[in-house]
Amino acid sequence: MSLASGSYQYPLLGVFWTIFEIFLWVIWFWILITVFIDIFRSHDLNGWGKALWFLFVLFIPLIGVLVYLIARGGKMHERAVRTAQQQDQQFRQYVQDAAGSGNTADQLAKLADLRDRGVITPAEFEAQKAKVLAS
Repeated sequence: MSLASGSYQYPLLGVFWTIFEIFLWVIWFWILITVFIDIFRSHDLNGWGKALWFLFVLFIPLIGVLVYLIARGGKMHERAVRTAQQQDQQFRQYVQDAAGSGNTADQLAKLADLRDRGVITPAEFEAQKAKVLAS
């Protein structure tokens, strides 16, 4: 019993290092999975290129990931940004479709209020009214 308690003098430091190692493993697998996903989503690589990158990263993971990030990291970032922008645009379109702009009577009432307050001219009112009624 005294052997077990005397061999480990800093249990809090041991917990810290264990958490730190787990954190590094999680980051490593995250990067590895991200690289594999990028390899297969890349439209500028043909099938053989994808196969070679996949095998390189699979059999020599540390060097393969580093080489991939150096060689294709910029394109990887551009694809991620483009994908995020497309998702944001699709989300905004969904929200606009789901929210709608109210029914026709509400829209016409708002237009009439704007016309009455002098914000829009009667000609603009008629043009907007025609758009609302056409949709």
